[in-house]
Amino acid sequence: MVELHLPVMEKEVLGYLNCRDEGIYVDATVGDGGHAEAICRSLAPGGKLIGLDWDDAALKRAEERLSAFSGQVSLVHADYTRLEEVLKEKGFSRVNGILIDLGASTLQLMDAERGFSLHREGGLDMRMDRRQTVTAREIVNNYSVEKLADIFFRYGEERWARRIAARIKHEKEQTGPITGSSRLAEIVKEAIPARYRRRGGHPSRKVFQALRIVVNRELDNIAEVLPQAVKCLMPGGRLTLIAYHSLEDRLVKNFFREWARRCTCPPDRPCICKGEAEITILTAKAVRPGEDEVNRNPRSRSARLRAAERLETTGRKEGE
Repeated sequence: MVELHLPVMEKEVLGYLNCRDEGIYVDATVGDGGHAEAICRSLAPGGKLIGLDWDDAALKRAEERLSAFSGQVSLVHADYTRLEEVLKEKGFSRVNGILIDLGASTLQLMDAERGFSLHREGGLDMRMDRRQTVTAREIVNNYSVEKLADIFFRYGEERWARRIAARIKHEKEQTGPITGSSRLAEIVKEAIPARYRRRGGHPSRKVFQALRIVVNRELDNIAEVLPQAVKCLMPGGRLTLIAYHSLEDRLVKNFFREWARRCTCPPDRPCICKGEAEITILTAKAVRPGEDEVNRNPRSRSARLRAAERLETTGRKEGE
C-alpha cells in the first residue's frame, strides 16, 4: 500500500496559522489531506475547514483521510484561483487562516499516467486538473524550437534550454511524436553535455518543472490568488504559503513586500501611493525544513514557507 503524502513543515504551518478553536480555515491545496488533518486536530468541534483542490483523485483521498472530521470539513473540486467565489458559495466572506501548499503530492508524482515522473513511463499529460485541455504532450510536439527554449529557460531556469529544444525537434523529425515521459527524459539527458549531467539531480528535472508550470498556469495562478487570499482574511487572520522553487517563492516574497509597504504621503495631501499596509510579514526570510524532516521526507528539501497576518486597514484610500 502506498503511503499518503507527508505534510511538509506541519509544526511550522500550525504555528504560523495560529489556529483558534472555533476558527474558519482554508486549505486551498488540500491534496491528500495531510495539512488539513493537522489543522482539524487543532480545532474544537465548532471549528471549520474548507478544502480546495483541482485534482479529483487527491480529493477522494483527502475525503477518506478526513472522514473523522466530516462534520467540520467541506471539500470542493476547484483550483485556488476560485478561492473568493468558493467561500461566498459556502457562506463565508472572511476566514481566520489560509494555507496554500504549492507542491505536487508524492502520489501525483508517482502516478505514471499523469506524466510527472522522471523515472516512470507514462503519457506526457502533467495536468493537475484533468478537465483542462492543454497537456505537456501537446506543448512538446506542437511548439516551435524558439517557444520551447523560452519555456525551459523562463520556467525551468535551464541553462541548456536551446540545445534541449533543438534536440526535441530533431527526435520528432527522426522518429515521430514524443508521447512518453521516459523518452522525453532521455532526450533531455542526451542534449545536456555529459560533464553537466551529474549536477543538481536528474538532468531533465528543470524541463519537467517548466512544462508542469506552463500546463497548469502555476505562476499566473499564484499571482491571481494572493490578493484574493488577503481580501478573504479577517483582521488578524494568517496567510501561510509553501513554495518549492525560486520562481514561486519570488512571487510570494515580492507580493508580501508590496502589500506590507506603508503610505509615505504627507497627511495633509491626497494619497498617491498604495495607502496603508494590508499585511504584516511574519517571516523575515523563508522558513526551511530542518535536517530531521529532510531525512524523513527528502521531497521537503526545497520547501520555503512564508507567512503574513492581515491588518485592520484604517488608512486612506488612493485619491482621498
